[in-house]
Amino acid sequence: MSGGKTSASRVLAELDTIRADLEDCYRDVHAHPELGHQERRTSAKVAGRLRACGYEVHEHVGGTGVVGVLVNGTGPGVLFRADMDALPIKERTGLPYASTATDGDGRPVMHACGHDMHVTCLLGAARLLAQVKDAWSGTFIALFQPAEEPGDGADRMIADGLTDRVPRPDVCLAQHVLPYPAGRVLTRPGPTLSAADNYRVTVYGRSAHGSAPDKGVDPVVMASMLVVRLQTVVSREVAPLSPAVLTVGSIHAGTNPNNIPESAEIQLNVRTYGDDVRHQIADAITRIAKAESAASNSPRPPGIDRFGSFPPTVNDEKTTETITTAFSGFFADRAGALDLQTASEDFSEIPKAFGVPFTYWGIGCVDPAAYEAAARRGTLATDIPVNHSAAFAPVIQPTLDTGVQAAVVAALAYLGTEQE
Repeated sequence: MSGGKTSASRVLAELDTIRADLEDCYRDVHAHPELGHQERRTSAKVAGRLRACGYEVHEHVGGTGVVGVLVNGTGPGVLFRADMDALPIKERTGLPYASTATDGDGRPVMHACGHDMHVTCLLGAARLLAQVKDAWSGTFIALFQPAEEPGDGADRMIADGLTDRVPRPDVCLAQHVLPYPAGRVLTRPGPTLSAADNYRVTVYGRSAHGSAPDKGVDPVVMASMLVVRLQTVVSREVAPLSPAVLTVGSIHAGTNPNNIPESAEIQLNVRTYGDDVRHQIADAITRIAKAESAASNSPRPPGIDRFGSFPPTVNDEKTTETITTAFSGFFADRAGALDLQTASEDFSEIPKAFGVPFTYWGIGCVDPAAYEAAARRGTLATDIPVNHSAAFAPVIQPTLDTGVQAAVVAALAYLGTEQE
């Protein structure tokens, strides 16, 4: 490993020649979002561009996943992942290229998490590496993953033989746009993104007329007590220095106001950073649900199902140090430290399947002047849209340039060669 900065400068000297095309590509992908496992248009666009650059292309991996492989002599292998899917949200950005797309059920769809930017940045990096092969040696793998939002896209690619279809990399890399000033690149070793676990808890009562509650067992009251009691898990059971979040996002029971129903269902989401706390909260949910059911004289034990889980993202220390050093050399004071994030990802399943280390970093995507003004006013929380907001949209520049540069610099920290 040598010459990352010199090699990156040589490769990125060509960025000016493709910038306008990449900006058009971004607007197109943004205007045509697709939900997880439906990314057929996006996948076709990605595959076509990779083939045009000379990549060996694997399509339909895990359904709509695409992987491009470029072997350029001997050396290490670097896999870089970009997610492709959008969200069922109606866009309210007011942009001229805003999405008006809907899915098959007529639901509005938008790129509210910035995956359109991830796709475009990786396409740009892949193209530049193909254009300047004398600056590096090894294998570059550009992986475009479907269905990150539902959390099963990586697993489906792996189940479909990902590790047999492409060369085993030495390291896996990924980046994500975040509501920080555009132009910034932010890294973090160790725990970075939380694990996420969704739970569905169903408590059971005995149906009765609303005028005679003594004849039944009320699951609505049971569920209400359960919601309140669950709020004490993080505040009273988890150690204060162990970050965790427990949110009850849904409660449903009954069909009319004059009837005690037979059951009530709550759905909750838990965010943690370590297996010990993750297991502690899971045990507490089970204990509390059973206890509240028993206290209410429920005719049967509660049903508790976990679904839609995401693993924690724990960046490899050595890999992160390598990338951080490369970023510091290239971006200077625009490189910094990333805060611990409560969002979740399934990217780490890919390096886990290959048995290789990884790191995952953030790039800013907010207009720097707007961010600074909001920071001065103390209104960042209200004035700066965050990921998954209907108003979320990265500023194209300098976000796009920065994302391409970060991808190239990171890859060449392993693949780069010194200029003679």
